[in-house]
Amino acid sequence: MTSIDKGVDTGRTVQVGNREIYFSEFGSGPAVVLLHGGGPGATGLSNYSRNIEALAQHFRVLVLDMPGYGRSSKYVDQSDPFGDLARVLGEFLDALQIDSAHLIGNSYGGAAALRLAMDRPDKVGRLILMGPGGVGSTRALPTKGLQELLAYYPGSGPSREKIIRFIREFLVYDGATVPDEVIEERYRASIDPEVVANPPLRRPSGLFALRTLWRMDFTRDSRLSEVAHPTLVVWGEDDKVNRPSGGRMLAETMPNCDLYLVARTGHWAQWERAELFNTLAIAYLKAER
Repeated sequence: MTSIDKGVDTGRTVQVGNREIYFSEFGSGPAVVLLHGGGPGATGLSNYSRNIEALAQHFRVLVLDMPGYGRSSKYVDQSDPFGDLARVLGEFLDALQIDSAHLIGNSYGGAAALRLAMDRPDKVGRLILMGPGGVGSTRALPTKGLQELLAYYPGSGPSREKIIRFIREFLVYDGATVPDEVIEERYRASIDPEVVANPPLRRPSGLFALRTLWRMDFTRDSRLSEVAHPTLVVWGEDDKVNRPSGGRMLAETMPNCDLYLVARTGHWAQWERAELFNTLAIAYLKAER
């Protein structure tokens, strides 16, 4: 287990294929997996620092570092990134002998959760998705926030100035609410030499870039309408990274999808509106329906 009260991390790794996946575990009960976003320097514990304690009072909470991030192996198959993440996630659950789990995913993690529900529906209980990636991404030009995210490693490379601008201007509604130490932690994680050499989130390129882009937009996949898992989509109305209109796309396509739009909130709903999010998540995961 991991102590969140004292900030002592005693997580562990599990072998998943040829990769090691780092995770921390809290609480007991039905399994709930927390999947973080794809911004520079993201990790499971930092992205869900305001949610773990509340969720662990009701569930067995597993907090991953996604492939390419934190202490997990620094490799993602760039020909089908979301498919690769979903495969690793499913095999992670297999390795821990978890038949199925509820999945909570923000942005990049939300895309991984949704793809797993499409690829291996038996591994998924309920879904909670916060501003997930891969929703209508080929139907409009990238947002300014997504462009900032994708430009972090190319060109002049990572810098404090870049990450400060991304977090304070594009990740959240009110940048002044993000403590300096959170930004410093993210920056230090983002300059891991392995990550700089092989950034996990990047623009598709090469001969098959168009095919990759198509794979990364779930609204191009007919299976989306067959995802019958109870799903709660939580989207900040002021999200500058993934357009809030994506929430309506999911609600209109998935047969069992509820949509909650959060006012004065950006891309990091679980952090910006933690008390509201925790209440919604616990109630949704414990509901009979």
